[in-house]
Amino acid sequence: MTTVPTTTLNNGVQMPQLGLGVFQMDDAQVRETIPMALDAGYRLVDTASRYYNEQAVGQALAESDVPREELFVTTKLWFKDHGYQQTKDALDVSLDNLGLDYLDLWLIHQPFGDTYAAWRAMEDLLDEGRVRAIGVSNFFDDRYADLVTHNRVTPAVNQRETHPFNQQIDTQKLLADHGTALQAWGPLGQGDPDILDHPVLTEIAAAHGVSVAQVILRWHIQRDIALVVKSTHEERLTENIAVFDFQLTEEEMGRIAALDRAQAAGDFDHRDPRMLELLLTLD
Repeated sequence: MTTVPTTTLNNGVQMPQLGLGVFQMDDAQVRETIPMALDAGYRLVDTASRYYNEQAVGQALAESDVPREELFVTTKLWFKDHGYQQTKDALDVSLDNLGLDYLDLWLIHQPFGDTYAAWRAMEDLLDEGRVRAIGVSNFFDDRYADLVTHNRVTPAVNQRETHPFNQQIDTQKLLADHGTALQAWGPLGQGDPDILDHPVLTEIAAAHGVSVAQVILRWHIQRDIALVVKSTHEERLTENIAVFDFQLTEEEMGRIAALDRAQAAGDFDHRDPRMLELLLTLD
């Protein structure tokens, strides 16, 4: 079983640097995948209220023999639940779904609606010990900077789509300047064959005797980026976590850095009005 190193968040909380994401997993997949992931060494599980699988996550964790204090559970607040009291109520629902007394990390899922009221409630819930750390997801640099400037608590995490074609160089620097950890979702480019079959990456993988996915995940690790990786297959789960026993050279890191296109596959851009129109159609 692999032991995953931790990232120290800005309030001292230790977060596993690599964890399992359950986006688009149905309940059956969650209940099958989480035990395999725990056996492989995963301790961070990342879900969201609008993944509609919090209850399955909670059931799978409750049925495991891993002590609660060794687990790191993240979920996310949907923008339609923004508002001071609505946010507090939403935490009650998520904790009930997960069967937990507290969250390790709670993120604002999207930068829409009354994020300030939501954040003030999250700050208070952090003070009360009902969440150990709070952060944001899909916040572009302007919205992140605005939140930091006008609120008491700086986000511990900003979760953004990050991979070799969308490296978030400037964003990572901005976050680091304020003590916020960048956590990558979609770190493998959501299976984009242009990434996974890229000759630079396949050459580096062959040189180390590992897969392209492992090269990409190792590249994130060496950039001090935390990761949420999704798979429902036992072999992939084991492969994705086995990235702590080899090292990319500076030359290899530079070759991967040169692949950056600032090209997102699915990042939510709040500046695009079509995105908000789409999200408003969801419950």
